[in-house]
Amino acid sequence: MRNNLPNITALRFFMALLVVLYHVPQFMSNRGFPSYNALPIFNRGTEAVYFFFALSGFLIIRNLYVEKKSTGTIALKTFYKRRILRIFPLYYAVLIFGLLYYNWILPALGYPMENHGHNLTEIIVLGGTFFSNIMAKQNPGGILEILWSIGIEEQFYLLIAPLFLLLPLRRMVLFLVMFTMIYFVLFHTELLEIISYYRMYFYYFSASGLMAILAVSRPDLKFGVLVRTTVIAAVVIYFFTDFFASHLSEIGYQLLSTILFPLFIFVMIQRSTVILESRILKYFGKISYGIYMLHSIVMQAVGFLFLKIFAWDSEYNAAILIILFNLLTVAITLLASHWSYKYFESYFIKFKQKIP
Repeated sequence: MRNNLPNITALRFFMALLVVLYHVPQFMSNRGFPSYNALPIFNRGTEAVYFFFALSGFLIIRNLYVEKKSTGTIALKTFYKRRILRIFPLYYAVLIFGLLYYNWILPALGYPMENHGHNLTEIIVLGGTFFSNIMAKQNPGGILEILWSIGIEEQFYLLIAPLFLLLPLRRMVLFLVMFTMIYFVLFHTELLEIISYYRMYFYYFSASGLMAILAVSRPDLKFGVLVRTTVIAAVVIYFFTDFFASHLSEIGYQLLSTILFPLFIFVMIQRSTVILESRILKYFGKISYGIYMLHSIVMQAVGFLFLKIFAWDSEYNAAILIILFNLLTVAITLLASHWSYKYFESYFIKFKQKIP
């Protein structure tokens, strides 16, 4: 089932951009550059990943539900073929590059990576089998660490697709409700610490999947202006201020995110927005997977460039450097993502689109 929902594609871009803006100040600070992250918007990268989880859960569970409703079954082989053709090529390209970069390229350039006690064989095995969230705990380097969220997605879909195949259609909602509630409690207590330690945020997918099923089952259901405005305003406050982050406990913040993101997605698909449906933003959203996956590599390249060219011995120079570093990283990431999509990812997407 193709994603023809309004506004969703552009939202992918904005969330990917938040991840980039979150990582750039961290990278600059770690490398001894001046950095700036005083505004809340520069500290919402983790929350943007949570939103990606919610959006992914909404779209994938929606597709699985519609397929089960229309055909009475779910073609697991087809489902996984599509996932493989869309996710695997760039994932493994970044994984291989990261392994080469930290273990051979950097040392050859005279920048040996500090040994954080990680085991190269374990990193290769964990990364290669999509347990990248476990791999990330070994501090293998930023290029490899960002793969953690991709591993979480694939682990969830290895679980949910077979379950949806086995579950009767009428039981799916009940299952998602119970799963979300129980898993959330387990995640935020000491009953099953391993799932929180390895950041297995499955409840974002399942909670958003509930809203997706509601959207499919009740296409006539529309939120009123007051509710729409309230939800959108809450999301703006969430990402652009520290209001919720500073007034809520960690559990409360997670609960808010788990509820707010699916509601926001539901609100946004009800009515097309001219800006979000613009061709340029939709294209940036189309290449957002590349933006997320490639920005850490771009940061490394920009870092080398600035080390060789710029000095920053005054506040004026520091400000200029910070602005230039952010602009260059974003611009080159967009360009690299465009090339990746056009000349690499599209080759596999063509095969994906041919799958019935």
